[in-house]
Order: sequence, then structure tokens, then C-alpha cells
Amino acid sequence: MVAAASSIGLHLQIVKQLRTLNKYFWKYRTRLGVGIIFVFLSNYFNVLSPQVTGFVIDFVQRSLNVAGYRTPEKPADYDVLVDKFIHSVDGRDYSVGKVVALCGITILILALLRGFFLFLMRQTIIVMSRHIEYDQKNEVFNHYQRLDTAFYKVRSTGDLMNRIAEDVSRVRMFTGPAIMYLANLVAIISLSVFFMLKRSPELTFYVLLPLPILAITIYLVNNTINRKSERIQESLSDLTTNAQESYSGIRVIKSFVQETAMLGFFTRNSEEYKKNAVSLARVEAIYFPSITLLIGLSTLFTIMIGGLYYIRGDHSIGINTIVEFVMYINMLTFPVSAIGLTASMIQRAAASQKRINEFLETEPGVQNSPAAAKVVLRGDISFRHVNFIYPHTGIHALRDFNLEIKKGEKVAIVGRTGSGKSTIAQLLLRMYNVSSGQIELGETDIREIDLKNLRKQISYVPQDVFLFSETVENNIGFGLDSARKDQVEKAARQASVEKEIAGFSQQYDTMIGERGVTLSGGQKQRISIARALVKDPNLVIFDDCLSAVDARTEMEIINNLNEFLRDKTAIIITHRIFSLFNFDKIVVLEDGVIVGEGTHQQLLEHNTYYASLYARQQEQDRTSGFH
Repeated sequence: MVAAASSIGLHLQIVKQLRTLNKYFWKYRTRLGVGIIFVFLSNYFNVLSPQVTGFVIDFVQRSLNVAGYRTPEKPADYDVLVDKFIHSVDGRDYSVGKVVALCGITILILALLRGFFLFLMRQTIIVMSRHIEYDQKNEVFNHYQRLDTAFYKVRSTGDLMNRIAEDVSRVRMFTGPAIMYLANLVAIISLSVFFMLKRSPELTFYVLLPLPILAITIYLVNNTINRKSERIQESLSDLTTNAQESYSGIRVIKSFVQETAMLGFFTRNSEEYKKNAVSLARVEAIYFPSITLLIGLSTLFTIMIGGLYYIRGDHSIGINTIVEFVMYINMLTFPVSAIGLTASMIQRAAASQKRINEFLETEPGVQNSPAAAKVVLRGDISFRHVNFIYPHTGIHALRDFNLEIKKGEKVAIVGRTGSGKSTIAQLLLRMYNVSSGQIELGETDIREIDLKNLRKQISYVPQDVFLFSETVENNIGFGLDSARKDQVEKAARQASVEKEIAGFSQQYDTMIGERGVTLSGGQKQRISIARALVKDPNLVIFDDCLSAVDARTEMEIINNLNEFLRDKTAIIITHRIFSLFNFDKIVVLEDGVIVGEGTHQQLLEHNTYYASLYARQQEQDRTSGFH
């Protein structure tokens, strides 16, 4: 009882997970409906062949007066189309050879009709599944882009890739082949059993006797397949994550000579995946031959019991009836043996759809409020008693943080690593919501501003530069819907990267390798700066974006920025003090708390931490030969 209840619960879970696909089936209901009609028609013309074959066998026996032939007590009850064909042939004085030839041609035409409708069936149902796969991948990708930064902090890229690739692919096997096989199974069993019952109810009973055993076998094995499918998907995610991280960090692996260790790690994950996959394959290896055995028993019962009936002269069973039933059983062989394959597809799809559903049900922590408005940002910023704790690490990054920035001001935020500098940029872009307190842009709470509207009006140069596998021009113009060439060139000039681009093989059309791997650190940073400048916004945030450039290039960029930022609000987050940049205010952070605030000269005179930081920097500059 407990096992039965558990199985029922499992099947209800499968239905629940796959029910979310109903919106796609409804969207493509025309293709699905027409496809199922084609399935029925292909099988309809298929089941007519045994009837034509039965007729020609009976006709030959009757015409040649074969020994032992007995005229049936009542004519065979065939399909209406076959009856019309029989009457057209029987009503004329055709020779045996001609009738056999006509029947052969008719069977060939039926096979061609079946093949034609099979082609249409695949063109509707399989093509529908490809449309669903396309829609589902877009839905998953769109949801990826909705989720906030906190989600990606605790999820591996490999697992995310596996959901949009492998999981969606397994679901497609359900929406396409599994649906097609299932419809085909229902159609062929229904039509075959219908005509078999019309022909001989007694023989049909014995022929179908093994089928309940088949149903119980499928029911019991499906639970095992589902459990093993889930384990396979989990181990595949681990394997994909391992591979993705190794590809991304291949330079680090090689520089630390850790190829052997990484191979061992990958081998262990691969071994786990192999073990689960082989375990499932072993179950399926037993499953499919068992189904074939049961189908073989049906054929054996047909010949044995039908033969006994024929010898005794019972139930009007003739050789033609036995041949018809054998043909029906052979027709059922693939569809019934495909029950296991279909069940496996459904189980795997349910396991994958469960993972997709869990992901799609994840709500981003940062969302537009119901009253979100589109606000024009002028550059006024207010931090009021802001506290922020990172949700997954518990790090208290900002403590009772208060800061006023007026339109057009240039503000530097200085502090050691981990002091909370970058957190300010993340909060202004609303990658996170504040834990407590308030951030206002102008007179509007940042949580009441439409997210896309907010981010479109802010240019941000991140600390960790990311460039796409695209041309230099497309990377610089990434923030605009359609950046003009002159805008891109101007931004490159302001970021002091124009000369390097001119030296590239195809200049602005040069393809950048994955994550900018073909560029130096300084070139990547300056292209990232150009990408921010090309937007020409009222608010610009630079997060330690000059760490990889030399001192002379740094001075050149600062001089260019002085001109570019003339009427803009700028926040420059840095561990390096730019004495040549005319900041209106410099904020010194320590453990999320402001420990100093003022101009460069004021802080030198009254803030010992700032003064010591500046002194160390000056010493480093002298050591490096830069004055």
C-alpha cells in the first residue's frame, strides 16, 4: 500500500511538472491537432494491409480449391474501404494471378499513403517541438536576465548552462518524439484491437493476454527510470560546471601547473555521471527486451491457438485470419516496444522540467515596484542612514552611511580593499536593495524608479572588466541601441585607447576574443571606459577602473575625463588618489563607515589615514620613476 501510494504520488508529480508545458501546446494547438490526425491516418492505412492480405489468401485458397479449405460460415467483417475493394474484385471474372497482382498494388499504395502521412506527422509534431524548444529557451534566457546579482553569486555557470541546453533538450524530446510515439501507440492499438475484435473476439483475447503484464512492468520500471534520470541531470550539471570553470581559468591552471589535479577532479565528476548513466542504461537494457519477449508471446499465442482453432474448425478461424493477426501483432511490436522509450523520455523530461520550473519560479530580489516611474536623473544623490548586508555572506558592507552629492559634483571614494567602496556602485545601480535606510536620486527613492530607466541613465565602469566576443566597435557601443561610428571613435579617444585600436589588424572591426583574452589588461580597461563614455549620461560611476594602466596613460585619461565630466556628476571609486583631478569631495571609507570627508587639501591636513595613503602613493610613484 505504501509503495503504491508512493508511485501514485510520483506520477502526480510528473503530471504537475509537465503541466506547465500546456501553454506551449495551446499556442501550437493547430500543429498538434493536425499532427495527431496525420498519426491516425497513417495508422489507418497501415491496418488495412492485413485485411487485404487476408482476403487474397482466402481468395487463392478458394479459387485453387486448396485441400482442407473450408468456406467461412460468414464473410469477414472488414473496413468499409476494404469491403469496396473486395466487391470490385470479386464481382469480376479475374484470374488468380491478376487478383494477387491487384492486391499487391493495393498494399503498395496503402504503404505509400502511410509513408506520406508519416512524413506530414513529423512535419507537424516534430516541428512543433522545435518551436516549443525555441520559445522555452527564450523564456529561460529572459528569466536569467531578470534575476539579480545575488542569484548569480550562489549559482554556477555550468548549472545555468545545463538548464538552458540539456534540460530544455530533454523536454523537447517529450513535446516532440514522446507525444508522437504516444499518439502513434494509442492509434495503432485502438485500430488494431478494433479490427481484431471484429474478426475474432476469442483469438483477440488470447493475443492480448500478455499486455496487462506489460502494463505492470512499465508501471514498476518507470519509477526507477525517473529517480535515475534526476541523478543523471544533477551529475551532468556538476560535470558541465567543472568543464566551464576549467575552460575559463585555463591560464591560471597552466600557470600553477595544475592540469593533473584538474583532470582528476573532472575524472571524478565524469565517473559519477558515467555510473548514473550506465545504471539507467542497464535498467533500459532489461526493459526493452522484456517488452519484445511479451510481444513475441502474443505472436506465439496467435499461431498456436489460431492453429488449434483452424484444425478443429472452431470459431470460423482460417489461415487468412491467423496471417492477419500475426501482421497486427507485428504492427504492434514497435509501438508497444516504444512504450519503454516513451516512458523514459517522459520521465527524463519531467526531471528536467522540474529543474526548469524551480528556476523559473525563482523571483528576483530586485524588482520594479508597482508604482515604478521613469525619472530623468539630474545627478543629485542622497544616501541617508544606509546599511547594507550581503544576503549570502552576512558581510556588513555599509554602516549608517550618509552622503550628499550635488548635481555636477566630482566625488572620489577612497579606501582599502573590503571597505565597502564597490558596494556603493552596486547600490546606485540597484543590483541590490539596501538593507535599511534610503537612497534618493533627486527627490525620488531609488526603489521607485523604473530599473531599465535607472540603468540607462548611468554609465558604469566595473572593477572586473568584461568584454564580449565581438568587434571593438560593438563592445564600445554596447550601451546604445545604435551607436554611430563617430560616437565610438570619440569615446575611444577620450579613453586614450584610440592609438592601440588603430594598430589592430582590422581596427574597430577587430574581433575581441572571449572575455577580451586577446587584449592587455590596460586595453580592456580603456575599452570598458570608452563603453561608459559613449552613453554620455548625467551620472558616471568609475569603480577602480585605472588599476591596469601605466601612470602616463592614467594622467592622459584623467585630463580627458576632466573635460568630459565638466557638467556631469561623477563618482570615482579608487584605491589610488588622483591629485591632478579636481574633486569637489573625497570620501574616505573604512569598514563601511566614513572616516573622512573633504577636499584633497583638507584631508591631507586633518585625516592621518588619507595623508599616509597619499604619502605611500607618492613614494611608489617616485620609485617607479614617474613624477
